Parts: sequence; structure tokens; C-alpha cells
Amino acid sequence: MLAVDTATSTVGAAVLRDGAPPVAAAAEGPRAQTELLAPLVERVLAEAGVRPPELTDLAVGTGPGPFTGLRVGLVTAVTMGHALGCPVHGVCSLDVLAEQALAASGVDEVLVATDARRREVYWARYRRGPDGAERLGAPAVDRPAELAEEVRALPTAGRGPLLYPESFPSRVDGVLDVDPGVLGALALHRLASGTPMPVEPLYLRRPDALTTAERAAR
Repeated sequence: MLAVDTATSTVGAAVLRDGAPPVAAAAEGPRAQTELLAPLVERVLAEAGVRPPELTDLAVGTGPGPFTGLRVGLVTAVTMGHALGCPVHGVCSLDVLAEQALAASGVDEVLVATDARRREVYWARYRRGPDGAERLGAPAVDRPAELAEEVRALPTAGRGPLLYPESFPSRVDGVLDVDPGVLGALALHRLASGTPMPVEPLYLRRPDALTTAERAAR
């Protein structure tokens, strides 16, 4: 499986094979997804010794994330899947961060808050379940201060605590962006359990760029 994510500030790619640890690479570039993703994919495939035709599945982070960056990962995965005849599986990027946060801490409940720009965060609340992180409600986008106080007080993963430390006082150290290896592992787990994984982007709001007709209608 090849797993890619462009929903957060770091662009990542990983190859997962039976009986071997993930071969992963990532680069920080919140506005350079187009330039970074293809070289990362080439790198992990080469390091894993895997040719593209040998891929059997692809997984992609579906966000939420900024419109342009998120589209890069989704279009890349869908295009590769079409060219190679591979199924493509979508995984909520916040779910991956929640798995990372629970693995890195001993807590039973976490908040994931990532940079949504416009002084807002994409966020979701999770608890530790028998089968991994369980999301408590749909992902949302809000200003940090608009989240309930008891939610903001939870141990928080993602870049939200770095950007808004006054709103998120408890940080899960070392969990800032999506680990593509964890994304791939989560996709494989869901695939084995028969969990649907539609490739549907979680934009949560309209793109910044509008057509002339859209601007005129406002």
C-alpha cells in the first residue's frame, strides 16, 4: 500500500508491506504540496524497492484541510489508482492524529486541533476504544475560543496548541502532523475489518478562491 497525506503542514508518503515496517518520508511545506508530494512518493517507492505496478492499494488523507493543499493529495491518489487499477481508500486525517496521540500518551481522551488558517482550527474529540481511537462527533472548524472549555482542556494533538497556547493548555508532545505510516496502517486495519473508506474530501468550508460568478453573487 502507498499512503499519502497533504492535509496538514507536513506532506507525507509511506509504503507498507507485509512483515516490514513502513518506509516513510515527510517534508514540511504548508503551501508547497504540489512541489513536495511527487518526489516523496518516488523516494519511498525507491527505498522500499517497490515499483508502481506492484502496488495493490492506495490510501489518502481526506482532511479536513485547506482546499488547495488537500486537493493535491486526493488528486494524486485518485489519478494513480486509476492508472494502476488500484482501489483508493480515504481516511480522515484527524483520525490518524488521534491514533498517534493515544499511542504517544496514556490518556483515554484527546482533542485533535490542526491549523485551518483564518485564526481557526479543524478539530475533533476522541476517546480510546477497544479498537483504537473513536471519534466523538463529526470534524468541525471553529475559532479556538469557540470550543467548549472542557474540550479545550483535553490533551491536544496537532498544531493547534502551538498556534493558540492560551486556548489549548495541554499538549500531546511530538504529535503535530499526520504520520503517513500510521495512516497506511489505519487504512489496512479498516480494510481488513470491512469499514467503508470513501474518498470524499472534508473541506468543511468554501475555498478562498471564487469564480467571477460566485463573487458577483455575494
